[in-house]
Amino acid sequence: MAVLNAQQSREPIAVDQRTSAVGLRTVATFEAIKGIVVVLLGIALVAVHQDAEDYAANLLYHLHIEPDKRLAHMLMDAATKVSDARLWTIAAAAVSYASVRFIESWGLWNRRVWAEWFALLSGAMYLPWEILKLAERVDWERVGVLAINLLIVLYMLMIRIRASRGPLYRDKSAQVAV
Repeated sequence: MAVLNAQQSREPIAVDQRTSAVGLRTVATFEAIKGIVVVLLGIALVAVHQDAEDYAANLLYHLHIEPDKRLAHMLMDAATKVSDARLWTIAAAAVSYASVRFIESWGLWNRRVWAEWFALLSGAMYLPWEILKLAERVDWERVGVLAINLLIVLYMLMIRIRASRGPLYRDKSAQVAV
């Protein structure tokens, strides 16, 4: 009976008290910024989708990008293919992606263990794709994206390894009533 009561008084640790709040909040801020950027891009796309070709041409002109360059072709091709169905698909994907980033950001900001696991797994999921893109062509953008993602994944991995060496459960009976 005493063993049963001891097991019932233990609960999984939900808040990570050992990890630096600064580190987790830095990653949380980065994830929130990614979500905000996607939301802003989605709003911009919805706002300009009727005149997408004109906006794309003006953007290329103002950025001094030659129309025969690969980026110019990609941008103009994307602008011509914006239909209402495609717009709704992109909007749904943007809302989904941003929601995931905001939820992850909230969890990391509040030092939730589930968010640490989520950040580790979601970041690691992109690594093979980022390495493949880097193998196709090396440029600063791809190197930077890979480096930042790898840094976040390694940081989260370090946190979870360190936590696995500590107590997995917190004893409720040891808590002081406030």
